[in-house]
Amino acid sequence: MSRKRSRSRVTPAQHRLMALAAVLFAAVVLTLAYRHIVRPPQPRPAQTDPAPAPAASVPPEEQDADQLALAARAAHSVRKPDFYTVLVSGVDDGNGNSDTNILVAVDAQNGSIYGVNIPRDAKAVINGKNHKFNAAHNIGGMEQTAAVLSEQLGIPVDYTVEVSLRAFAALVNAIGGVDFYVPLDMDYDDPVQDLSIHFSAGMQHLNGEDALKVVRFRHNNDGTGYGSEDIGRMNTQQDFLRAVAKQTLRPANLTKVSEFARIFQKYVKTDLELGELAWFGQQAFSAGADNIQFFTLPGEWKSPYIYLDAEAVLELVNAHLNPYVEDRTAEDLRIPS
Repeated sequence: MSRKRSRSRVTPAQHRLMALAAVLFAAVVLTLAYRHIVRPPQPRPAQTDPAPAPAASVPPEEQDADQLALAARAAHSVRKPDFYTVLVSGVDDGNGNSDTNILVAVDAQNGSIYGVNIPRDAKAVINGKNHKFNAAHNIGGMEQTAAVLSEQLGIPVDYTVEVSLRAFAALVNAIGGVDFYVPLDMDYDDPVQDLSIHFSAGMQHLNGEDALKVVRFRHNNDGTGYGSEDIGRMNTQQDFLRAVAKQTLRPANLTKVSEFARIFQKYVKTDLELGELAWFGQQAFSAGADNIQFFTLPGEWKSPYIYLDAEAVLELVNAHLNPYVEDRTAEDLRIPS
């Protein structure tokens, strides 16, 4: 449900999904520039199976209750091959909270990539206290953000990527702008932010600065617009990101490797090594824009939080995010009520 406000505030905190564009660009660039060191991501200690199965030499009928429970837990933690989760967080020079958070699932075996947006205002319990999800970054950086998300969704976060949102405009400019169909007339001014958004509905060629304005738009000066503000804006952002991915994954961008690499080095922090990033870029290039899909964790706004719909979230996790062979169950998730 959209949050209703008496006055529109379009700030960098509303740039949902834009950080993913920066990571996608950078990963593709690294693939092209460092193809000779490409290698699949290496497991981190936290990704190992939490409980090994009992020795195969002990038949089930001779195992005690503890051994059987251990075997069941181990079976529930067997991972799919070449399936990884990466948390992408966009940050700005503001109060330390994350501006956007997207869990990216890379299913390399099936050639698919899924990006799932986590609402900023989703309720989270951190150190025993209630917070909005985006406060996790201010409390404990990417490690805390990943831990909170992993606990809520019942799946591991394998790797993290932190991107400055300023990278977005730079990268759109680097690919020469993006052709995008603006879904409606946009006529908004905010003198406090020195912000003016004025576009006519229809196909537009947007540079980086204009693109930021389009994805920040909520409603016009007279109150008209999407009618569902946050939901409508999020749909536009996802559509724009698809257009950006399609244009970025073109062979013509081979000539822009050095420029992309400079932007990446300036704006991105990650626990992935260079060769691993190149491998992810290779998967994105191989999958193509048509096999990159975007979703949002479902929930309902009840001030001051968005309360995630546990049943719908579980369905989304098992459909697109679950790195395990077995489906997750309601008992695996820890979504605050």
